[in-house]
Amino acid sequence: MLTGSRPIHVKIILLLAVPISSLIALWIFAAGLTGSDGLRLLEINAVSNTVSLPSEQASIQIQHERLASVRYLRPGQDPGELHAQRVKTDAAVANFIKLATSEDTLDNLNPETRTLLHTVIRELERLPEIRGQVDDRSATTLEVIDFFSEIIDSSFRLYDRMILVPDISLYRQAKAVTMLGEAKEILSRERSLIAGTVALGRVTQAERDAFTRMAATRHFLYSQALGQLDEDIRGPYEKLYSSQLYNRFTTIEETLREIAHKDSHSGGHGRTAKLPVESMSWPAEVTGFWTAVERNQAEAVQQVIVRVTPAAVNILVQIAIAGGIGLIAVVASIVVSLRFRRRLVSELAGLRDAARDLADVRLKALVERLRHAKNPRAATEDSAPLDVDAETLEIRGIVHAFDSVQKTAVEAAVDQARLRTGVSQVFVNLARRNQSLLHRQLSQLDTMERAAHDQETLRDLFAIDHLTTRMRRHAESLIILSGASPGRGWRNPIPVVDVIRAALAEIEDYARVQVMHTPKVSLTGAAVADVIHMVAELAENATLFSPDQTKVDLRSFADETGLTIEIEDRGRGVGPAELYEINSRLTEVPEFNLAESDKLGLFVVGRLAARHGIKVALHTSPFGGINAVVHIPEDLIVFPPTVVPALPSAEKAPQA
Repeated sequence: MLTGSRPIHVKIILLLAVPISSLIALWIFAAGLTGSDGLRLLEINAVSNTVSLPSEQASIQIQHERLASVRYLRPGQDPGELHAQRVKTDAAVANFIKLATSEDTLDNLNPETRTLLHTVIRELERLPEIRGQVDDRSATTLEVIDFFSEIIDSSFRLYDRMILVPDISLYRQAKAVTMLGEAKEILSRERSLIAGTVALGRVTQAERDAFTRMAATRHFLYSQALGQLDEDIRGPYEKLYSSQLYNRFTTIEETLREIAHKDSHSGGHGRTAKLPVESMSWPAEVTGFWTAVERNQAEAVQQVIVRVTPAAVNILVQIAIAGGIGLIAVVASIVVSLRFRRRLVSELAGLRDAARDLADVRLKALVERLRHAKNPRAATEDSAPLDVDAETLEIRGIVHAFDSVQKTAVEAAVDQARLRTGVSQVFVNLARRNQSLLHRQLSQLDTMERAAHDQETLRDLFAIDHLTTRMRRHAESLIILSGASPGRGWRNPIPVVDVIRAALAEIEDYARVQVMHTPKVSLTGAAVADVIHMVAELAENATLFSPDQTKVDLRSFADETGLTIEIEDRGRGVGPAELYEINSRLTEVPEFNLAESDKLGLFVVGRLAARHGIKVALHTSPFGGINAVVHIPEDLIVFPPTVVPALPSAEKAPQA
């Protein structure tokens, strides 16, 4: 171990001990002191604006629609008032559902509250049901009142769950105000029932019983709520209950109960009772009392909301104090940690840069040199070890490990280069031998064809000639993949029509290739052999990957940019991803991979195209197959066509 070296884990412990300890202590304190109250505050703030207030507005509109619906049940009523109120109700309900079901709102609600919210929404979705019964007047007054009451009752169950004020006294006030809201809802039901009975001038026994229950429930809720309210909120209600408006309303309640009771003991049916003449003024009197109650309820709700603000400020102050203490602890931790951090970060950054340079620059350059070097060992002489200034023991160990990795990688690259060179030499030697034999065979076949007179024998010789020509092309493919020159070439320009004929002579299903009009231009002799090979490979692919009964179209045309040859088949084609990969191979000319020998023809075409600057691309054909486009630059074209001798006998096109 070198003097002054320190294990890295000691530095990491020193670096992280102080900030981690400070943060843990800080957040334990903050979570225990203000965490739960802070979460409650956030939830109150969210549900108040997106659930409570919109739901309350929707409930108010539903109360108005209930009253309008009861009035419409009476014959001869104009539906205009009811339709106008329904529009207001729909707008309030839509706004409530939009705000309450937003993703941000639902995230701030606990599972039980979300369940109650969905229950309210399901009740609201039943509005069209009762509206249809009101429109055809098939529902009774009590049925309409009960239906709308079920919707509002579900809203109050939701309100009870959403009272999350983190203060016991304030919680009691909020709970009492909610009870007053329920009492106001009972008063709304009484108002609707009174409006319905007055319109008919009589009250049924069922309506009398329902009214009695409503009145008893309202009295109970008011008494319970007022007992929990403090003086500021209770004062307006006590004043209202001692007013003439309240006394007159209680008189109306008592009158309704006494009318039905007297009728049942005076020999009546016990089901209906007539209302006195003064009952015509009841709806207006009840409306006056309702207006006063509604005003008091709004003021009470506002007072509770105003009282929540100081509690919220107190919680925020606690959070700010905890955050300030935490900030001081974090700053202290950072100051202490910086002393140990700088050197460690510098060493790690140097190691990182050296490793990146090794991976992205030095090894890539080495592989590139080995690919083209005749002596692989000489190409590795400048491979130096990593230069990293490090005092930490573990980082120095990593540097030595990288040096070992570099040495191993260099040895592996050298061995691979030697193996690749050896394989290429084997390919070239075998291909050269086969090429020599095939040339001799072609010469012998040419002699035999000239001497043959029997048509059947001549046809067999042409078939063997064609097969030998294809074998020669495959041998040349191995030479091309090995980076060597095939050896076959011409000095003089050759007409394009002869080049295409020679290419088709080297494929099996040449009869399926339909050659369109060919321009009267020639190719330079140096490019003839390679273009023949390229066209043959592409044409053979077109015949192999298309149905046997289809034709392959070969078109060519020349312009000022050069010569374009298109080979289009009627096959199944390939997918976009595979087509992109093939075009990349034709453009980038990657090194041949022995594991992908099934794509040998594409490698050969790419190598030949790169040798002469020829562009080759595959496109999807409108007929469903592939359209191969070969663009030969103008410097390989001779204008006008040059008159030259015909191709040697080995290059002649097959006889149909």
